[in-house]
Amino acid sequence: MKNNRWRLDGKTALVTGSTKGIGKAIAEELAGLGAEVYIISRHQNEIDDQLNSMTKKGFSAKGFRADVSLPGDREKLVSFVKETSGKLDILVNNVGTNIRKKSVEYSEEEFDHIFNTNLRSNFFLSQLFYPLLKESTEAAVVSVLSVAGLTHLRSGSPYGMTKAALVQLTKNLAAEWADSQIRVNAVAPWYTKTPLVEALLQNKQYLQDILDRTPMKRVAEPEEVSSAVTFLCLPAASYITGQCLAVDGGFTIYGF
Repeated sequence: MKNNRWRLDGKTALVTGSTKGIGKAIAEELAGLGAEVYIISRHQNEIDDQLNSMTKKGFSAKGFRADVSLPGDREKLVSFVKETSGKLDILVNNVGTNIRKKSVEYSEEEFDHIFNTNLRSNFFLSQLFYPLLKESTEAAVVSVLSVAGLTHLRSGSPYGMTKAALVQLTKNLAAEWADSQIRVNAVAPWYTKTPLVEALLQNKQYLQDILDRTPMKRVAEPEEVSSAVTFLCLPAASYITGQCLAVDGGFTIYGF
């Protein structure tokens, strides 16, 4: 058995949407286990703040401003990684967005925005980074989804559709890329304390509805999701691929 199965020393990782919430927690946990981490965000000031924070902790990190929903930005990001590191061992597709409405109220522009951010960015970044991941010989791709891809939520149909599609993409890529020694998995959180849902959690009735459907009677902390993502990136998870792990306090198994 390898002695470093619970470490990521020498590994290079990239986390999209990694300056806040779950993405920030993932980036810090990967770095804390020895990986060099690429911090990706649309906002340069947030990248600078995150890099400064990580440097103070002794972590190794680089930053790049990109909107990964845009094809041109995705291509520039891949070129930057090739030029600066020339390698990639871990890809965490974390970025996501939502617009909460009833299905009959969405415009095509809103629909496209959700699909481009949540689904297209994931597929095409994975595709573009495939050559570098293949060279790693022990690479890991992990997508941060949502239990909205496993069951109905009030989050809206387009959001749930993108997350459900990513569950299937995880299975397809895991099977296709196994010969290239690339493991592909996903983590599906329930409500977590992040900026994306901060306003919702301040609604006492909405929060109570969440707690009523959650056996553990609380929402998750970002670090509780990041630990699941990080585990799937570790050599310790070397025989796990094609799986979607719900990090949900029991929500998806809760019956009546």
